[in-house]
Amino acid sequence: MRVMAFDYGTKRIGIAVTDPLQMIANGLDTIHPKDIIEYLKKYLQREQVERFVVGDPKQMDGTPSQSAPHVKGFVTLLKKSFPDMPIEMLDERFTSKMASAAILQSGVNKTTRQNKALVDTVSATILLQSWLERKAFL
Repeated sequence: MRVMAFDYGTKRIGIAVTDPLQMIANGLDTIHPKDIIEYLKKYLQREQVERFVVGDPKQMDGTPSQSAPHVKGFVTLLKKSFPDMPIEMLDERFTSKMASAAILQSGVNKTTRQNKALVDTVSATILLQSWLERKAFL
């Protein structure tokens, strides 16, 4: 079964998913928060997902960031909508910067690099790949 990760933002949610063997994280989509539950219901009809991983926004000193209450609300919505789905929080510090650097190194043009939806999807992918790497060491 797959694992799905979310990089939550009030304008966009970046989504990534593993392959069924949970070896590789792939960017899936970027969805507006108001559309996420309907999107997930449709996706879960087609694919088996074992758990959700949600980026936990923290400041450099480890305290919750300004967006933490929004993420907490998102997690509450996920729990209400999918009560049987395990949800893990994972520190997401640096994922946006890592995503921007990865996009820059890929050699795409400036317009593509400035696409915030792409940054969100790549951020979710980095978050999920971090989860996979952490899981491998447990």
